[in-house]
Amino acid sequence: MTERHPSASARNTAQVAETAPALHFSVQYGMPETRLPRWKLRRWAEAALRDLHHHDLLPANEVVLTLRLVDAEEGQSLNRDYRERDYATNVLTFEYGIDPDGVAAGDIVLCIPVLDREAVEQGKPWQHHAAHLTIHGVLHALGFDHIEPDEAEAMEAIETRILAGMGIADPYTA
Repeated sequence: MTERHPSASARNTAQVAETAPALHFSVQYGMPETRLPRWKLRRWAEAALRDLHHHDLLPANEVVLTLRLVDAEEGQSLNRDYRERDYATNVLTFEYGIDPDGVAAGDIVLCIPVLDREAVEQGKPWQHHAAHLTIHGVLHALGFDHIEPDEAEAMEAIETRILAGMGIADPYTA
């Protein structure tokens, strides 16, 4: 089955505007990647915003996100420079907080070779793993974290709920 761009994008955008804060979303392709078109990445980000808004977990009026797809070299460089960890990680997020006007902003970096490897190692469909990591990054960009066990449990529950709404199985079950 081939997945196609939604033909009613204007209607979809209007529907999102009614149920979640405005999303300003850009994608940077730091490497060639045809499996993740901008519309698909945006759809996943919008699903996260709708869910958070519906559950009163999003204190922003507007969200500005940039998602960059990178190779292992750039992923490792960013992780080393900003987290002092010298390896490529699956998703790296830069949260900029919410300004006084209620605008939340963040940058999300997905390392495609790590995503590829993990999907195979974990026996998950590639698109499902990509959706999960995108949503994980969106949550981080909006202030969610998983450092403490209770934070991790809450964040995983939100991710699982969002993914279930898209017909994707719980990524945390074996």
